Amino acid sequence: MPIAMARPRSEDKRNAILQAAIAEFAARGVWHTPTSAISKAAGVAEGTLFTYFASKDELVNALYRQLKGELAERMLAGHPAGEGVATVKAGFGHVFKTYVHWGAANPARFKVMTQLKHSDRVTAESRAAGMAAFGPLGDAAQQAIAQGVLRPLPFDFLCALLGGMAEATMGFVATAKPGDPDHAEAAFEVFWRGIVMPAGSGA
Repeated sequence: MPIAMARPRSEDKRNAILQAAIAEFAARGVWHTPTSAISKAAGVAEGTLFTYFASKDELVNALYRQLKGELAERMLAGHPAGEGVATVKAGFGHVFKTYVHWGAANPARFKVMTQLKHSDRVTAESRAAGMAAFGPLGDAAQQAIAQGVLRPLPFDFLCALLGGMAEATMGFVATAKPGDPDHAEAAFEVFWRGIVMPAGSGA
């Protein structure tokens, strides 16, 4: 009797499941969304979903890593390299404003990422992988601290400050009307004054 061969997995189906999970999680909440709703939205059988993700927890962790990686890729694209106050400011401005505009333009993705960030179902390994995606930004921050450009703040605290201010700004950017001030630029200037080493500090 011939042995049944497993069908090769399709990257398109995997991506369809992840995209459906974003839409359903944003609408219902991560832990109120059944996998049947995700598979239906993705246009696949529920059994197919479990072919790609053995459990809902595995799906959640894969989605967390994807969203973090996507955001890191956006932030790193076009990030200026080099030394000096002006270059460091340009780099942090790029990161800050990229995050603001990403969140304002992708409210479902941002909503789901926020839910996952506070979920105990996201493993330590996934959190470490998510942070590792931002490694080059951490290296740039440490270099700027060593140069005396930035205050000597721990990178995770620096990220928390940036995230808090950027997230507070997203709603204003999303609802801005023609002629409104550039909220992202204004918020970044406030953030920058809080992290740059004061002139004449002797650093």
